[in-house]
Amino acid sequence: MKTAVEELSPTRVKLTVEVPFEELGESLQAAYKKVAQQVRVPGFRPGKVPARIIEQRFGRAVVLEETLNDAVPKLYGQAVDESDIFPVSQPNIEVTKIDDGEQVEFTAEVDVRPNFDVPDYEGIEVTVPVAEVADEDVEAQLNGLRQRFATLTGVERAAANGDYVVMDLAAAIDGVNIEEQQANDVSYEVGAGSVLQGLDDALAGMSAGDVKEFTTSLVGGENAGEEAVVTITIKSVKEKVLPELDDEFAQLASEFDTLDELKDSVREQVRRTKLIDQVVQARENALDALLAKIEIPIPESAFKAEVDNRKHNLEHQIAESGLSKEAYFRLYQTTEEERYAEFDESAAKAIKTGFVLDKIVRAEELGVSEQELTDFVVRRAMQMNVAPNTLAQHLADNDQLTLAMVEIVRDKAKSVVGDAAKVTDEAGQEVDLKAIYSEINGEPVVEEPAEGEAAAEETAGDEAAKADDEAAK
Repeated sequence: MKTAVEELSPTRVKLTVEVPFEELGESLQAAYKKVAQQVRVPGFRPGKVPARIIEQRFGRAVVLEETLNDAVPKLYGQAVDESDIFPVSQPNIEVTKIDDGEQVEFTAEVDVRPNFDVPDYEGIEVTVPVAEVADEDVEAQLNGLRQRFATLTGVERAAANGDYVVMDLAAAIDGVNIEEQQANDVSYEVGAGSVLQGLDDALAGMSAGDVKEFTTSLVGGENAGEEAVVTITIKSVKEKVLPELDDEFAQLASEFDTLDELKDSVREQVRRTKLIDQVVQARENALDALLAKIEIPIPESAFKAEVDNRKHNLEHQIAESGLSKEAYFRLYQTTEEERYAEFDESAAKAIKTGFVLDKIVRAEELGVSEQELTDFVVRRAMQMNVAPNTLAQHLADNDQLTLAMVEIVRDKAKSVVGDAAKVTDEAGQEVDLKAIYSEINGEPVVEEPAEGEAAAEETAGDEAAKADDEAAK
């Protein structure tokens, strides 16, 4: 087989492949067998029709077509491997020449990863947040914990922001009640920001037993987007009462006996979170700094596919929410145009990032161990609230294990870039990522790599990967 590569653009090539006919022997035999199974010839059982009878009755062209259907995809893959190109789209293949018994020729146009060099990333300077824990950080965590143990107490007064009301809702269009828009005993925090425009304004100042109407656009159901009159009937008003921050609360909310012990634990948790955030930010910032040094043209087909996938996921999210498109975007304080513009930017960056990380993976000879794949599946299963075995089977059944391994090695490549960076915090202090790995895992800091340090870095990397996953949600 002979392959010639023509560069049509920095992101698209044309392969011209010439194949001696004798290299089609295996596919030719497979074609005869397949055609023999499909045709019916008197005197012969299915699958037992001789090759010469097939050619006499149905023509040589039928066999050649089936031969090429089997052979060309395999030959294309072989040509790609030999040409050292990286396709990012499905090829447009055209058989241009068939000399029966002599030679076959075909062309394949395909978008490819452009050629580029990754600059040296050793010593890239990046800045991360400081890891010092302020009293305000601890107080914020404790207040969040108090919120979880808050109680609601009925009050004989008008509702204000932060209060909870229990209410009945009804909607009518032109005086006709919309059945699917009726809801009873709805609990709602006043001022929480309902997608039903006007609800918070209407609730402010209402007391138990009050009834009020306001006009708004419906956000879901068959009448989504239509103007309706919504009737609110308040059944009760309750205020949130937070528990006192004392030893009794510490015993209620944790395994500790005293508030001081709880505070110490919270302070350590906050510090650990800040350290992990430094690792994550170092990797992200180092990669961003590296990307800024490289100009990479983006293949149009890959860009379109990436944007279309984001739009498809958005449409699915809107449908799952039960909201109208207008209400959905209002809920997230954005517009369809703004979200689509974000998709264009994020899709281009995602493709460029993948190209660069894949190059680093290859240069650093990074791989995936069975344990790393298992850890990945377990971590992702926990996030999805499914059994690890169920997720593993799903990935295997849908040929997604390769994608999982790509994600793992790309994350390792990001770690390589981050670990090579010169990291300082916003206060100008040097940040030692290896010391963070050791502290996170409760191991002593060592000046030189020691036995077990790689495992410590791997565990800290898992923590950072979890944080990456959470940020991507």
